[in-house]
Amino acid sequence: MVDATAGLANATLAHQAGHAQQAADRTGQARTPEQAAAAAREFEAVFLAQMLNHMFAGVDLSSGPFGGGPGERAFKALMVDEYAKLVTRAGGVGIADNVMRTILDAQEGR
Repeated sequence: MVDATAGLANATLAHQAGHAQQAADRTGQARTPEQAAAAAREFEAVFLAQMLNHMFAGVDLSSGPFGGGPGERAFKALMVDEYAKLVTRAGGVGIADNVMRTILDAQEGR
């Protein structure tokens, strides 16, 4: 069942990466600073989701009153993705700002 959960996490990551790609035009460049910021926030959310997935892999939630079972295993990756999005919306950990600057610098040829 762990393989199924990992597969779900990978599919969710691919879906999030697709959203980040939609923030840029077909040439792979953000047309506006707002699109660069959206792509940077999406990148930060994907990064945080990966970090949180590894963190939650070692947490045994089956001992609580609602813990365990196939439902928890199936939806744990989705919960972690939502946690990552919430952290990013609340200001994140500072990755998005650096990524946005890098995107804009790369487009300006610096």
